[in-house]
Formats: sequence, structure tokens, C-alpha cells
Amino acid sequence: MSDPKLFSELQNLATEQKNPRSTHIDVASTAEILRIINEEDKLVAEAVGKELRYIEQATEIVVDAFRNGGRLFYVGAGTSGRLGILDASECPPTFGTPPEMVQGLIAGGPEAVFKAVEGAEDLESNGANAIKTAGVTSKDVVCGIAASSRTPYAIGATAAANVLGCKTIFITCVSRENFVIPVDVAICVVVGPEVVTGSTRMKSGTAQKLILNMLTTTAMVRLGKTYENMMIDLQMTNKKLIERSRGIVMAICDVTYDEAADLLEQARGHVKTALVMHLGEYSYNNALEALETSDGFVRIALGVSDQ
Repeated sequence: MSDPKLFSELQNLATEQKNPRSTHIDVASTAEILRIINEEDKLVAEAVGKELRYIEQATEIVVDAFRNGGRLFYVGAGTSGRLGILDASECPPTFGTPPEMVQGLIAGGPEAVFKAVEGAEDLESNGANAIKTAGVTSKDVVCGIAASSRTPYAIGATAAANVLGCKTIFITCVSRENFVIPVDVAICVVVGPEVVTGSTRMKSGTAQKLILNMLTTTAMVRLGKTYENMMIDLQMTNKKLIERSRGIVMAICDVTYDEAADLLEQARGHVKTALVMHLGEYSYNNALEALETSDGFVRIALGVSDQ
């Protein structure tokens, strides 16, 4: 079914324009294609940097929600939806958060993570229904993700979130002047034409991934999930994370491998508790109490005032 209006909208998007720097990739060597992609990727971080004040505003919204028992919901279709799910799924093992704290909703449901579900993104009502089904409340934050900013699924989800009284964020790759969706904070990263025209899994997807990393990592640091630059709320759910946990305890507490293992055993496998027990010379129960009083910040639990 033809849609002249959609065709016109797409023609005006920067990501749908031909990139003059990659017009010859079809006859280029492997090395040259890789160089072109790499050169274009270098532009992405710079574009993200221009939106730092808006990313800061969005992060403060997320931190405030987390501190008040709220959750963060990413909503998107295709690559955008998959990136949201990826970021959400990495928070529990990295920062020890409950799975429901950061969630990703994708057009077409879980099946769409692995295989495109055609047409699932085309109705705003699908996005609104996803918000309803997820049980979103006014305490939560909903973050729409769409390179074009015109994906109906993401638009419908943020509109439904606004009705509920949620704070809303939108991550897109269109210019701020062309962004019209009513949200609390828009992050508009203009990455320009893609290497392969319209393939927004490339520079646009890279920009989205960078921003999602920044949002949740910064929020978790602000919630006391790190000590210095080391993750201390990680979950020891596999061999790699067990060894990483021991390494962190060894580095911070200046103890041997075996001593770190013993500390972690006493701390019921929780790095943060092990640190407070050793550095503060606390019992397990006293360490837990100190962490609860300090809202989870190790430095404060130890009586250090520069946190």
C-alpha cells in the first residue's frame, strides 16, 4: 500500500540522504569500505557531545525516578528497540539492579528481538498498549527511541506515558528544529547521512547505544553503584563475574586472592558489603546497616565525607 505522505517525510530525513563520502563503496576494496565506515563512525561521538546538556537533563530525571521507586522503560522498534532491551538486560549483572528497574519494550514483542516483525511499529496504539500492559505508572520514566522520530510505536508509547503523568524522554537523530513530539527532554543527535543510505542501524544506532550507556551508567554511579571507577554491585552469576568480583575486592582492599574469596563468602557474595566489612572493620550485619543508612554509598558508609 502506497503512502505518499510517509515517502515525503522519509525523503526529508538526514539519515535517508545519500552520503557523498560513500557513494563509491560498491566498487571499493574491503579495506576502503572499512576505512569509510570508521571515518563516519568517528563523527558520531562528536555529535553526541553536542547534546550533553540534554543527556544530563534526561539522566537527572532517571536518577530522581529511581530514588523514588520508579522505573525506566525504553520503547522502540527494530534496532532502536533492540538497543533498549540490550541496555536494560545488562543493568542487573553489572549493577545488581532488579530486572524490573530498567526495561525495554519493542514493537512486535520479544520475538522482534531476533526477527523483524513487519508492521508492528506502524500503529501508535501498539505503543500505547505496551505501556498499559507493562503497568507503567506516574513514578516511572518512559524513553522513546527512534532515529527518525516518526515511529508510531514510540510516539504512541510516549503519548500514553504523558497521559499517565510520567516523565518522558526521546532519543532521535533528527534536528531539534524538526522534532515535534511532546516530551520532557528530547536528545537530538544529528549524525548525518548513513554510509548505506537509510541504514539507521549504523551511525544512528551507534549514537543511540552511546546515549543509553551514558544514561544508565551515570544514573547507577549517582546511586552508589561504583567505588572509584569499579562496579561494586555486580552479581556473581558466572565464572567471569566471580573472578571479577574477587579482583575488585583485591584491588580496593589490598588483600590476596584467597583473602578476597573469604571476604566475599562472609559478605554472602556481595562486593559492596565485603568492602565495607574490610575497610570499616564491620561485622556483616553492621556493614549492611551502614550501607542502608548511607543509601548504598561505600564512602559515606565508611564515614568519608567527600562522596
